[in-house]
Amino acid sequence: MTNEDGPVQHPRGKFGKPGPYRGVFSEGVRGLSWLCLKAAGWHVATDWPGAAKSVVIAAPHTSNMDGLLMLAIAGWYRQKLSWMGKASLVSGPLGGLVRRAGCVPVDRSKSADVVSLMREAFDEAGSLHLAVSPEGTRNANANWKTGFWHIAKSAGVPMLIAVLDFGTKEMRFEGPMMPGEDIEADMAEIVSYYRDAEGKHPEKFVLPG
Repeated sequence: MTNEDGPVQHPRGKFGKPGPYRGVFSEGVRGLSWLCLKAAGWHVATDWPGAAKSVVIAAPHTSNMDGLLMLAIAGWYRQKLSWMGKASLVSGPLGGLVRRAGCVPVDRSKSADVVSLMREAFDEAGSLHLAVSPEGTRNANANWKTGFWHIAKSAGVPMLIAVLDFGTKEMRFEGPMMPGEDIEADMAEIVSYYRDAEGKHPEKFVLPG
């Protein structure tokens, strides 16, 4: 759901359009997510970009609240947000619930690297939105990791750039953006979308360069 200039943006107070209807349970989650976002004063500024599979670049990431916020935003959009976790998390009696909650298990004991494992996960899934924090930590870090780019490139899926601006309490998507042939050029463009964004703890959000 984009126009020629990028994602459709809506004025303050009007939430962007979600993805297609997914059933009664999804609508219940969406309603609860809306209440949480409104109570916290957040505004979802853009329509759902419409991709069936993507790597979601989520930043700034300076607090534990960021993950909960992203889950509420995904709920509003009628989307399931996935994340990478240790394979041990999906074993045992609660493993099925953890997997259903969005955990994509990574078995470090296997010889395959994370990029290959995530490519397999994308190949096997009908729909998958994998959230990755490029900062890799809640502390200040100007050395953003590029694993998300390599995963998207290997899997042949677009990147959705999720900007969580605590300064304005506005979340917006940029993209979809397919990885090109020049990772440095792509990273420069991605970073540019975060120039005016503020984390919950502003002093911990540092851009590369």
